[in-house]
Amino acid sequence: MREKIMVRMMGTVITLDIGATNAKELIDNSVQLLRMYEKRFSANDPNSELMAVNQAAGIRSIQVHPDLFKLIKLGKYHSCAADSHLNIAIGPLVKLWHIGFKDARVPSPEDIKKRLILINPQKIELDEKTQSVYLQIPGMEIDLGALAKGFIADLIIDYLKEQQAESAMLNLGGNVVVLGNAPTRDDGFYRIGIQDPLSSRNTYMTIIPVHNQSVVTSGVYERKLKIGDKTYHHIFDSKTGYPITSDISSLTIVSHHSVDGEIWTSRLFGKGILEILEVVGQLKNVECLIIDNQNKLYQSEIDIN
Repeated sequence: MREKIMVRMMGTVITLDIGATNAKELIDNSVQLLRMYEKRFSANDPNSELMAVNQAAGIRSIQVHPDLFKLIKLGKYHSCAADSHLNIAIGPLVKLWHIGFKDARVPSPEDIKKRLILINPQKIELDEKTQSVYLQIPGMEIDLGALAKGFIADLIIDYLKEQQAESAMLNLGGNVVVLGNAPTRDDGFYRIGIQDPLSSRNTYMTIIPVHNQSVVTSGVYERKLKIGDKTYHHIFDSKTGYPITSDISSLTIVSHHSVDGEIWTSRLFGKGILEILEVVGQLKNVECLIIDNQNKLYQSEIDIN
């Protein structure tokens, strides 16, 4: 028995496709879990657990759910890694530009300079014993948008495994995770399309076969702000406060865990193509596909067709 549903949450359209004897029950429970996780990890909901941390910046520490503490800890580690482009403290800068929203604008250099003081991930203080988080500077804000969907997708897949689902595909707005065998394929592999950055949505440049894996793509084409003859995208450079300069249009990571895909697309986007390939080549169970600004495709050891 298979059940499929599409729901709008987390600022995107989420698709769940589950094969199991109790597929309807698993769909309903998964949607409830997704709503709970959205309430926990959202940087846009003023009543979320994460926003309680942000609202207490410079005032006091906040004890959080173990899942939220785990993700913030993971995010801080990778944000503070040498030469990482991931930064979970980037919230004030994201809200200043607000690209992807109706009130998006190009801020003044003075406003950007003020925000740069607030986006230092080293200033996130974690207390393992009490599972508490303290932001040392008033005005700091954690934004888990670069990691949360992958982390949540892994939690949902873990739940489906526990419930002995036969197969599943979870698509959180382009962040895809698959479990088990694809129902319509003899080889059991799901086929995941990789967006052509220069074409309309759902026009694929290539197709990746995956099995019990995650596919995460980060691209500069998704959210943009056009002012006159200049176009600004939503991936920021924490050093300058402006959208990052890059030779690539999109970076796709294929991995066993979706949060790993989120981590490495964020850490590596903005680096040179050869450096990305070199770093990914040293990672276990992680592969990549890169599309440059001339729409040329590069890949690691991934199989594509």
